[in-house]
Amino acid sequence: MIAGLRSTARHWTTVVPVLAVVLLALTWGRSLPPPLVGLVAYFLAGAVLAAVHHAEVIAHRVGEPFGSLVLAVAVTVIEVALIVTLMVDGGEKSAALARDTVFAAVMITCNGIVGLCLLVGSLKRKVAVFNAEGTGAALAAVATVAGLSLVLPTFTTTTPGPRFSTPQLVFAALAALTLYGLFVTTQTVRHRDYFLPVTSTGEVIDTEDHADPPTARAALISLALLALALISVVGLAKAVSPTIESGVAAAGLPSSVVGIVIALLVLLPETVAAVRAAQRDRVQTSLNLGLGSAMASIGLTIPAVALATVWLPGPLLLGLGASHMVLLALTVIVGTLTVIPGRATPLQGGVHLALLAAYIVLAVSP
Repeated sequence: MIAGLRSTARHWTTVVPVLAVVLLALTWGRSLPPPLVGLVAYFLAGAVLAAVHHAEVIAHRVGEPFGSLVLAVAVTVIEVALIVTLMVDGGEKSAALARDTVFAAVMITCNGIVGLCLLVGSLKRKVAVFNAEGTGAALAAVATVAGLSLVLPTFTTTTPGPRFSTPQLVFAALAALTLYGLFVTTQTVRHRDYFLPVTSTGEVIDTEDHADPPTARAALISLALLALALISVVGLAKAVSPTIESGVAAAGLPSSVVGIVIALLVLLPETVAAVRAAQRDRVQTSLNLGLGSAMASIGLTIPAVALATVWLPGPLLLGLGASHMVLLALTVIVGTLTVIPGRATPLQGGVHLALLAAYIVLAVSP
């Protein structure tokens, strides 16, 4: 019976990404009636779960932290392509799209994913244990790139408004790309052990002994299906965005709420994978996913939109407002205090989730 259930699960996670891509091709660029929106949402959820499954297969094959890196980078690359496409098509009204999307991703990953996983891990084991050296390095990289890319533009004086001049934008893009490259190298080569899960006694877990790793062929198939699933997630999220926009407008909410909803949908695969890792007492893997996604979002998006300014018709607004800078500062301070001990209780998880809640409340009621 167990073998049959596993076979059914494999079959389901193979079929859904393919059907989701077909549905995406049939609905792309079209106005969807309510029944079709429901069907798209159904396949969107299925694609998220399939993406998580295939990401876990790849992670089991290549080990940590490579598995977390694959999922974070794959989602971010597709998300960046979507952002640049929307900015090119949207004109001046999309001038702040990159800033809003990147900041939403930072708040969701650094407070939502991290907070939820610390809460789940600490409730399961009383105390969530992770490697402070690796997590601290990741948080420092995120804080630096976020500050250079999203805070400095508000205070520069060369150009009016919260935006960089061309030389400043080039520097920010090169700094983001360089720091992301250093982060990946540190995570996967020079100090890989800093990003491996640890036991409650601080012992590094370098192997998983619960099952044999999948074959190289199975991992390659999962990699292809992961790409299909992620393309479906981002594309179907874009397809339902007009319905979300209409609902937000009908409720009298600010347009920035749309970006948060889309970011939440796009980041669902990482969120589900991170929570499942925390349930298995692999909190470090969860933090790799959360902070790695934040770093990838900034480190890849800023260079991409900087390059896109060559043909973008309007200005590129990157600087955050006062309230968002306060939230970013609180996120960095609280994150630092969480990371230093290498252990977290439900309180730390709750504090991070409170910051995410404050961000959402201020988005709904600025």
